[in-house]
Amino acid sequence: MALSRDKKNAVVVELTELFQTSKLTVVAQYKGMTVKSLQGLRKAGKENSTQFKVVKNRLVQKALLENEVLKNVDTTTLKGQLLYAFNASDETASAQVIKNYMKQDSAIEFVGAITADGTFMSAADVTALASLPSKQQLIAGIINTLNSPVRGVMSGLNGNIHGLLKAIEAKAA
Repeated sequence: MALSRDKKNAVVVELTELFQTSKLTVVAQYKGMTVKSLQGLRKAGKENSTQFKVVKNRLVQKALLENEVLKNVDTTTLKGQLLYAFNASDETASAQVIKNYMKQDSAIEFVGAITADGTFMSAADVTALASLPSKQQLIAGIINTLNSPVRGVMSGLNGNIHGLLKAIEAKAA
């Protein structure tokens, strides 16, 4: 069913807002995916605040032109059946959701991504980005690295105290 001009304008306004708030917009081709599979992808995206949109590429190009930072983005690769994944809180989250979903459904593949500063990343770059750990995983790794010397000293002291107590107990017996 064709959209009226007013509905198209509303979609362009919504896309413009999503592009402004998104740290990274991942573009993927979904040709051959079933509706049930798309619903599963959307459900997986809700867990980390990733929002998916399936809209005409012309409307996306209009939304990009309305954004001062993104108006010079190369849109020549925006052809075919594409879905757009927006995430305002994490740069890698939307790419990771799609990459994880690729294991279940091979019909989806990366086309590229649009960064918040207006550059278009290739599909290979997005694949590499999706393999990076998330922000929370990086923070947890740093905290674990910072805690490991303290943990080592504590276990060493704990071992010495146990040895001292065993020696005192053996001397008393």
